[in-house]
Amino acid sequence: MPGLPPVTAPPAEPVDAPLAAADAVGTVLGQVLDERLRLSRAVDPVFGRELADRLATLATRGGKRLRTAFAHCGWRAAGGSGDPTAVLRTGAALELLQACALIHDDVMDGSVRRRGVPALHVQLARGHWAAGMHGSSESFGTSAAVLAGDLALAWADDLLAETALGTPHGARLHEEWRAMRTEMVAGQYRDLHAQAARSSGVDEALTIATLKSALYTVARPLALGACLAGAEERVLDALRAAGRCAGLAFQLRNDLVGAFGDPAQTGEPADDDLRSRKLTYLLAVAVRLADAGDDRQAAAALAPDADLRSGSAVRQARSALRRTGAREVVEAKIEELADLALTHFDRSGAPPAARHGFAALVERATGAVPSAEEEVA
Repeated sequence: MPGLPPVTAPPAEPVDAPLAAADAVGTVLGQVLDERLRLSRAVDPVFGRELADRLATLATRGGKRLRTAFAHCGWRAAGGSGDPTAVLRTGAALELLQACALIHDDVMDGSVRRRGVPALHVQLARGHWAAGMHGSSESFGTSAAVLAGDLALAWADDLLAETALGTPHGARLHEEWRAMRTEMVAGQYRDLHAQAARSSGVDEALTIATLKSALYTVARPLALGACLAGAEERVLDALRAAGRCAGLAFQLRNDLVGAFGDPAQTGEPADDDLRSRKLTYLLAVAVRLADAGDDRQAAAALAPDADLRSGSAVRQARSALRRTGAREVVEAKIEELADLALTHFDRSGAPPAARHGFAALVERATGAVPSAEEEVA
């Protein structure tokens, strides 16, 4: 096909496990980005240098690459074997889609750091200011970052389409990809809507976490990998159910890290969700427990109209999360979801090695050791 980059060569070392795929996708992603950057610089050197290069740096900097690992796990669960090139290219597309999500999310949330460095819109604003350009540096940074996110999405779609064209299961692969993109946008909108509406409902928090993270992080990657192996619908259904539970547990762990984590370890501020009063399951549970226990101090600290811009207000909110027992409730929910994920995964009929790999991934993603892990060892 004229104009398309060559198919990435298989890795020199065998990729037999999900975590090995997470490591190997870096090489594939680097090769894809090299080609994209070459084309971008040919289109326009300023665009290539100032926008495309920054995007490529973000996409290759850090990240757990769990989506690639889960895609590989789904492929193996559905009987996939041999050359993993299509799986790794799908994983690289997921990494580019993640870059799009991170860039746009940082703009919408006003986050200033990402993966241990200034967020992309902050970098672009600083570049505008340093160059003595006209107009608002902040507005320039925001607008340029939106374009960078759009570019990441375009590159992700291009790579997925190229991969789909090279497999007999391309139509089903693209169907999963298309559904995932719509779910992501729906989840992001519900997140914005909940903040604007000052919502505190537990069910709404779970809906947002499912749409914005659980399906996109685990359920759809599992199904994408399984599609590449020609999985039957019953297998896909079991994997999607397993992924929904594991992905939700992953997001609940992220909520805890966002509220209580150490920025020196996470590379991101620990207070962003609290300052913006983002509707997380952790917050919703704490509000419900404060009301049920008639804890007026905690209820006031977490109220929809609470001003959480100051450090003291954030500390009071964090203390309220602890005092209500919400943290323990979320920890128990994570363990419950991790166990359910393994139960659903077993229904897929996956071989023992794939079941063991999935259990290891769930533990890594959620920090919970599923109680059924011994059964899949």
